[in-house]
Amino acid sequence: MRLLTLNAGSSSIKFALFEGVAQALGAPATPLRMVWAGQADGLGAGLQAQLQVRDSHGTTLTDAALAGKDGTHTGAMQALLRWQDDQADNTAFDAIGHRIVHGGTLFRAPVCIDAQVLAQLTRLEPLAPLHQPHNLAGVRAAMQAFAGVAQVACFDTAFHVGQPAVNQRFALPQALHDQGVRRYGFHGLSYESIVAQFAAVDARLASGRVVVAHLGNGASLCAIKAGRSVATTMSFSPLDGLTMGTRCGQLDAAVVLHLLREKGMDIDQVTELLYRQSGLLGLSGLSSDMRELEASALPAAQAAIDHFVEQVVQQLGRMAAALRGIDAIVFTGGIGENAATLRQRILAQCAWLGVETGDPCKIGTAVHLSSTASHVAAWVFKTDEEAVIARQTATVVSQTPG
Repeated sequence: MRLLTLNAGSSSIKFALFEGVAQALGAPATPLRMVWAGQADGLGAGLQAQLQVRDSHGTTLTDAALAGKDGTHTGAMQALLRWQDDQADNTAFDAIGHRIVHGGTLFRAPVCIDAQVLAQLTRLEPLAPLHQPHNLAGVRAAMQAFAGVAQVACFDTAFHVGQPAVNQRFALPQALHDQGVRRYGFHGLSYESIVAQFAAVDARLASGRVVVAHLGNGASLCAIKAGRSVATTMSFSPLDGLTMGTRCGQLDAAVVLHLLREKGMDIDQVTELLYRQSGLLGLSGLSSDMRELEASALPAAQAAIDHFVEQVVQQLGRMAAALRGIDAIVFTGGIGENAATLRQRILAQCAWLGVETGDPCKIGTAVHLSSTASHVAAWVFKTDEEAVIARQTATVVSQTPG
């Protein structure tokens, strides 16, 4: 079985090729082997877009600039397919697994994509305008390039389906909730990856009360108990919760009414403001990239970082409350995995939760950040959404007749 995974984010596309033995229904699962993986990043963000692919040993197979139309999500997808066509081992794929950010109320588990499913997912695009259109563009491009190959949708929202009802409700009339106006939660594929990795390192601790901080251009926290989502900071859309690269995060709904009524903005202008001109970019007036902000001496850049840290710390407290206590904090995502100084700032301000930092200690691919005396453990794990997509895709294909 050869599986291609596609994971389109707001400014990047991650992808990977996995191989494994096709599983008979009911047979014990065997691990899938990653053959190569990579990403196209800097897409649509005013940065130099780049396509990179490495094999399972980390050897670079390609590292090419994406100019012009190739610097868009659709263009990058086409550039990847052209690269794949040029490879000596370009054997056809048995299935392609896609990260789909929003599954709405209809999709609670991975599913094979047909015309009806694609139409239903398209109707959810307004709820995740930075992601869903790109997710589905990848689906359409793959359907065209690989006619007859199974396409499987793997949903970020599915991980949060079993949350307590009280954490899924807005204080709105029941009829609106029944129509889908509810808290969904996102980054679920990342959270599922962390749950599996943490269990492999420390099963006892992973089965307790864990807050995972997925910090990147998109950012959220998730309160997880015994491996299951209890609460999360994103809600109806990936706009809510933490301050993000270009997204505003938590916002009084009356601000939107004010912008519409008093400032004369229309829906498209408000959408552009809240999704693409706010967050770290809006606060700093400089960049949505945490690396650029940390390197800058501008007061506004430092103020944006301060705002980000404060929001993470406050929302960590909220997630700990949802769990009625906390046993571990896990960082992941581009910022969470790489911004060591920022992580240290967050943990230092979480001392009241019982966190005591120590010398970082690498355990496999994970890093342990807390001291042996700390009441709350702190870790860093590299998220592997592609492995989750591959695993879910293999399961769906193996259970599909024919």
